[in-house]
Amino acid sequence: MGNWDWQVFLQDPGGEYPSYLQWMLSAWGWTVSVALLALIVALVLGSLIGIIRTLPDSPWLVRLGNAWVELFRNIPLLVQIFLWYHVIPALIPVMKGVPSFILVVLALGFFTSARIAEQVRSGIQALPKGQRYAGMAVGFTTAQYYRYVILPMAYRIIIPPLTSETMNIFKNSSVAFAVSVAELTMFAMQAQEETSRGIEVYLAVTACYVVSALLINRLMAFIEKKTRVPGFIVSASSGGGGH
Repeated sequence: MGNWDWQVFLQDPGGEYPSYLQWMLSAWGWTVSVALLALIVALVLGSLIGIIRTLPDSPWLVRLGNAWVELFRNIPLLVQIFLWYHVIPALIPVMKGVPSFILVVLALGFFTSARIAEQVRSGIQALPKGQRYAGMAVGFTTAQYYRYVILPMAYRIIIPPLTSETMNIFKNSSVAFAVSVAELTMFAMQAQEETSRGIEVYLAVTACYVVSALLINRLMAFIEKKTRVPGFIVSASSGGGGH
């Protein structure tokens, strides 16, 4: 430990930032931004796909939802990032002007939406069928009994697996370095190369990831405690698929 030099973070990298510390904090901000925006995309799309996979008497919508999950869950995330960055702009010219940051958010959001869709489906199917029938009995339309009866309960019982996905999406944001988004992993690679202080740089970046993960975990644990439904839980592994 005597050979470590933490003052490296006070040095001037000779670019946009006055010190490596400020550069790292900026990269941390980019990482959080990618993760949060991708999480919003994933929650919106995942919820929609998860819902349509449980719709009664809508076989074509169910097939569409199933195809979405299989497509985005079974293609590695890094491959999807490259597809968004290199292939889609070539096929859709209007996408050529879209910043790398947005493309990464879309890639990560779509990838995670497939996993959240599976969890939403599991949460809905974990509820007793009597709840659906009760909603129909009081005259609710399909949209109404999903909104007022099924979804409030389903979301509450899938908070544990959603916690895992929220942490995963933060960790998976590290692949953004592959398309030159200035997040933590890219900072670590560049700072280590410039300073030859890989131990200090990677330990500091690891600490940023750990702090972020702990904050997410505590926040989701608080939400889970406040909304827990006794007797109902969906396994965190229900999303299936690997990273």
